[in-house]
Amino acid sequence: MKLVVCSKEYEIEEKVDNLLSALNYIKSYHNNSLAYRSGCKSGICGSCAVLVNGTEKLSCKTVIVENDTVEPLRNSNIIKDLVVDISVQNKLLKKANAQLQSFQQDTILENDVQIIDKESNCILCNSCYSSCPVYEVNKEFIGPFALVRAYRYIDDKKEINKKNIIDHIQDNGVFSCTLCGNCNMVCPSLIDIKGDIMKLQNKSVQHGHQNPNMMSGFNDSLDFGFNPNGF
Repeated sequence: MKLVVCSKEYEIEEKVDNLLSALNYIKSYHNNSLAYRSGCKSGICGSCAVLVNGTEKLSCKTVIVENDTVEPLRNSNIIKDLVVDISVQNKLLKKANAQLQSFQQDTILENDVQIIDKESNCILCNSCYSSCPVYEVNKEFIGPFALVRAYRYIDDKKEINKKNIIDHIQDNGVFSCTLCGNCNMVCPSLIDIKGDIMKLQNKSVQHGHQNPNMMSGFNDSLDFGFNPNGF
């Protein structure tokens, strides 16, 4: 089986279970300097995310076929081969201030856990950033998983200072998203990122923030072409 990794063609002469096994084979028999990340090997840690034929995938969960093309994730600086620098995205996560701000003691019911359970499953694989057209052109954009993490804590029953988190996701944040849905299609945890961001936009308005996109459209609609001078 032929596999193209970082523009180089390799022959996989053994049966492999997934892409990660194929990369291990290449490193053992063809290119011992090939750099790639892996961790849990079970789709939990998110470290092995790469592009397969232009789509974000986890290496340990991807079955390969003849002539598949493997490349590093987009929108990040390449350190070597399939290894990219994820430190910038981690800084954006801190910028979103997505953590408990003011903790209160309360009775947590099963329903309360279910509300935030899906968002808690984010494995920080960076696939959503790689697929995001907004982040591609604006590296100050807080981005998908940071916004999802913010939503998770805003909906946390223990959090009493929700507005503080909402205030931190306005600048290059929640209203910068175009709601294209690319992130939903590549998320290995099947989180409804687009839906969460839409809810964040609604919560932002409820807490006194304005959607600049809506305001722009509203101002444009006020221009009826009237000229007080009659021409």
